[in-house]
Amino acid sequence: MIKHLGLKAYGKINLALDVLRKKEDGYHEVRMIMQTVQVYDKIDLIRSERPGIRLSTNLYYLPDNENNLGYRAARLLMDEFGIGEGLEIRIRKFIPVAAGMAGGSSDAAAVLFGVNKMFSLGLSMEQLMERGVKLGADVPYCVMRGTALSEGIGEILTPLPPVPQCQVLIARPPISVSTKWVYENLNVAARRQDEHPDVERVRRAIQEADLYGIAGNMGNILETVTIPAHPVIQELKEEMKRLGAINALMSGSGPTVFGLFVNPAAAETAYEELRFGNKGLARQVYLTSFYNRRE
Repeated sequence: MIKHLGLKAYGKINLALDVLRKKEDGYHEVRMIMQTVQVYDKIDLIRSERPGIRLSTNLYYLPDNENNLGYRAARLLMDEFGIGEGLEIRIRKFIPVAAGMAGGSSDAAAVLFGVNKMFSLGLSMEQLMERGVKLGADVPYCVMRGTALSEGIGEILTPLPPVPQCQVLIARPPISVSTKWVYENLNVAARRQDEHPDVERVRRAIQEADLYGIAGNMGNILETVTIPAHPVIQELKEEMKRLGAINALMSGSGPTVFGLFVNPAAAETAYEELRFGNKGLARQVYLTSFYNRRE
């Protein structure tokens, strides 16, 4: 019997993000390339004889009830399989919150994986992904991890070859952005063709293991909404490129920005500059790399 599991819930960035249209049900049809990075939350699952789910985090402002995706993930499987035992979930957050890196979705995916293993439910990765989409569009990808083409509302996933390794600098500016607000203010029909990223070119560059081709074609249509409202995002992108990034991009709906570096010394200097400099461009800064292992 497994009484304790320690898990890592990895964040993601978008190497390309395009929105094709708004559907009649209010959801948006997307086409994007997702990539897992080695910035992660730590999650402990502890089995208990006392019934019920108890969740705690290291951040006072995060919910510890049904409003937390990790809690809902545990409830989903425990209700489905009639698990009468209790579960304690402890989450230590390191992925920037509400910042375009799917932190909540990744926590949910890790809890799905952990509950399945702890209680020997026997679900495959595909079956976990099917359940994950009930919690959020990014959860199936966070179950799968690695490099993937994401379509539909984000639930149609095609695994891609691993992206060549490089240094990835991740920085969150000292602002908050509402994903709901960004999508509500995105008028897809009004966007020029050159504002849509060429997702297919990024995909081909990944298949050819061409890091410069990937970086040179990265794009995110949501920048057309988020950056005019928060110019600091563009400033952060430009600063990363000035410090040696071969390119930089906003992840998801923002405000997190990532830069790709092929020079480790330049990446370290950029990390130090953004973290300890006095420009005030970033509140959280990580120097990391891609994570390509699939469970």
